[in-house]
Amino acid sequence: MAIEPITRFLLAVGAILLVSHFCGEVLRRLRQPPVLGEIVGGLLLGPSVLGLIWPEGGAWLFAPEVLSSLDKAAQLGLVVFMFLLGCELRTDRIERKSLVGAVVLGGMGLPFAAGIGVAFAASSVLAGAGAPTAGYVLFFALAMAITALPVLARILVDLKLERTGLGALSVTSTAIGDGVAWLTLTLILVGTGVQGGGNPLTTAILAVVLVVFTSLVVRRVLSAMVTRIESEKVMTVVLLVGALAFAVMTQILGLHALLGAFLFGTAVPRDCPLVERISEQLRGFTLVVLLPLFFALVGLSTSIGLLGTNVSHWLLFAGVLVVAQLTKFIGAGGAARLAGLPGNQAIQLGTLMNCRGVTELVVATIGLKYGLVNQLGFTMLVLVAVVTTAVTGPVMRFLTRREPENSEVFGNQEDVPPRDGLSRSVSETAK
Repeated sequence: MAIEPITRFLLAVGAILLVSHFCGEVLRRLRQPPVLGEIVGGLLLGPSVLGLIWPEGGAWLFAPEVLSSLDKAAQLGLVVFMFLLGCELRTDRIERKSLVGAVVLGGMGLPFAAGIGVAFAASSVLAGAGAPTAGYVLFFALAMAITALPVLARILVDLKLERTGLGALSVTSTAIGDGVAWLTLTLILVGTGVQGGGNPLTTAILAVVLVVFTSLVVRRVLSAMVTRIESEKVMTVVLLVGALAFAVMTQILGLHALLGAFLFGTAVPRDCPLVERISEQLRGFTLVVLLPLFFALVGLSTSIGLLGTNVSHWLLFAGVLVVAQLTKFIGAGGAARLAGLPGNQAIQLGTLMNCRGVTELVVATIGLKYGLVNQLGFTMLVLVAVVTTAVTGPVMRFLTRREPENSEVFGNQEDVPPRDGLSRSVSETAK
């Protein structure tokens, strides 16, 4: 009996949600962020596990036409997810700007510099075929410098640090770092012309115009709209259409669609009850249904078997992992210590900033799509994201087992910025 494509698609979605959320619950019971379990679930469905155990079943369930449909749904989920991340970018509550600036600079600068060295040394193994050297090197360096805001927020909730000074410092630094990372990725895509879609100078000028237009016009228009529109349904449509329109514009400009969604999110008014209610609704479906589809596609593109029995590949992966961990720890923690943060808190901050999670996967996927890294390079970046995220929670529990709550970085508890909506929703959705 022939099975229609829609039936096979629904079966694939059901299998992805079942495996991903089951693994998420298992990891939650092991005191790990549930999203890490969902990432692992995606890896289980790929060639690393299912492809080895039952290759025929994996090939049937994830046939090319199914993968095409899953990719479209996952891309929609990523657009909404990046829009929500843009909404959470806050710079108006920074009290010790010099400390935050030091953490962002050190936490991204040192891993980025080290990543350049690693990328040059391993270019023959990790670079995509035909990738421009500058594009590959800068992209790989950026991937080494990532910290994931959503997973970090979940870890802080688990450790009851989300309303402490340390928690506020790490979340604020990560949010700003994410903005810097996406801006840097934009410059890399434009400067190296990896998409081959036009003149890089023209693209750069149009991108700057879009950013200025968003800051000066779109932000004010949205502020006016939220004060006049009372209908939650109408405002939801406005925000979603706006995010999709910006995604289309950046895609047309020769950039990635996710950059446009993130940019539009940064223009959405803060501290607005209507917008917060809409964001809560969007997060629920995105985090529970659409994002696991993206994790599954990452898993289907990741094959640990590529490392195989080649000792040099495993040594390279170990080297990339160690460099990523040490440079992020020393860069963020060391910069914070030099800026006046007490030593024990600087150590904890360096540990927290090593959480790469979902953001690393999104960036790695963009690199694979544009051929900046090959399948082996992509696999290593995915594994780095999984390992660095997995060790963050246990190490932090060890470091804070006898520590009082840290509130002196931003003042008293009541002065600490409230936990952002995305942090809260990740926590609540995973329970």
